Amino acid sequence: MRKASLVRKTKETQIEISINLDGEGKFTGESGIGFFNHLLQLMTFYGSFDINIKAIGDIETGSHHTVEDIGLLLGEAFGQALSDKKGIERYGLSYVPMDESLSRVVVDLSGRPYLVFNCDFNRNDI
Repeated sequence: MRKASLVRKTKETQIEISINLDGEGKFTGESGIGFFNHLLQLMTFYGSFDINIKAIGDIETGSHHTVEDIGLLLGEAFGQALSDKKGIERYGLSYVPMDESLSRVVVDLSGRPYLVFNCDFNRNDI
């Protein structure tokens, strides 16, 4: 099975992530950020993979450290779980309408990290 478990500890966060790419679409655990948990839950459900997250972060200063560090660790976990990447496409894209929003995700598994996140959030939203 394609699985990985990783830990990341910084001054701002302590995060443990386990991923199973051949899972059932289940998110378990807690990021400490309700809306972010919801997004992770939707991602795992529609992606048909499992993620378990235990995160402690400096939420009182904002959620950015926790979200960034979970994102970094998730990228590493996907990379480890995919191993040699045999049998998968290198890149893909999807548009997903959900409630009042439209998300576009483009993924390239080349190993060169890059992120564009164009969202305006009110601090109370996340």
